Amino acid sequence: MAEDKKVKPKIDKDLCIGCGTCVALCPEVFELKDDGKAYIKNPADCTKCDCQSVKESCPVEAISL
Repeated sequence: MAEDKKVKPKIDKDLCIGCGTCVALCPEVFELKDDGKAYIKNPADCTKCDCQSVKESCPVEAISL
């Protein structure tokens, strides 16, 4: 995926329900931690997956770009 724009995902921890959809779609960028919430582990890797689709797939709209 050739993308010139740098996308920086953010997760609203108050909204996140820890469903894991983001991790399933883009494990290079997202991970679930012990508290059951999703975290950004490598925001630069949004070039390796479609973070826009991940954002749109979040059932509680906890991800922003």
